[in-house]
Amino acid sequence: MEWIERAPAKINLTLDVLYKRADGYHELEMIMSSVDLADHLTFTSLKEDKIEVYTNKAFLPVDKRNHVYQAIKLVKDRYHIKAGIKVEIEKKIPVAAGLGGGSTDAAATLRALNHIWQLGLSVEELIELGMKIGTDVPYSIVGGTAFVSGSGEKVRPIRDLPPCWVILAKPRISVSTRTVFRSLDIEKVDYTPKSKEVEAAIESGDYQKMAQHLSNALEAVTFDRYPQLSQ
Repeated sequence: MEWIERAPAKINLTLDVLYKRADGYHELEMIMSSVDLADHLTFTSLKEDKIEVYTNKAFLPVDKRNHVYQAIKLVKDRYHIKAGIKVEIEKKIPVAAGLGGGSTDAAATLRALNHIWQLGLSVEELIELGMKIGTDVPYSIVGGTAFVSGSGEKVRPIRDLPPCWVILAKPRISVSTRTVFRSLDIEKVDYTPKSKEVEAAIESGDYQKMAQHLSNALEAVTFDRYPQLSQ
């Protein structure tokens, strides 16, 4: 059996860091939206009990370091699946660009395996699995435009944005979101959360107001570490 999944990139219209929790994660509020830029994943059932991952980008790992591999291993172990699967990833989303490339590939994998292996998992169950792989995976399972909170596990769809152009600029440096979060001291950042204002603007159709309130609490730390990004 062959199955193809489209895995769209995401952008953050807002990223509010409210505080650092006792478990080490940050409490977040974000507005995320899918864009047309996407990876495409082709899944093929294998009779042998093995995992094969291939990609068109030679620098990407295809072993347990890869989110797709992790998603397959997680599902196989959780549901005692003895069948094998081959995945071919046509990578279009830049890596380490804040566009959720690895997370959206993992989400596409969970959706595909749910279909191929007829697991009958609900969106909530897929989100629970996704959270074990990465905090952006739950949103990527739902997609569209959504208000995301907690550490990423709470995803509430909101009104979709109208069709519009978005410029995605990826300089020749890679920025690790995990590293930026580790460097963040939210108490020292002069920042006002904007997610609720942006949600209200989207719901009312006031896209000019939405555009005026786009914001990201990680910008200050990121620009400090990578000054060229602020130019």
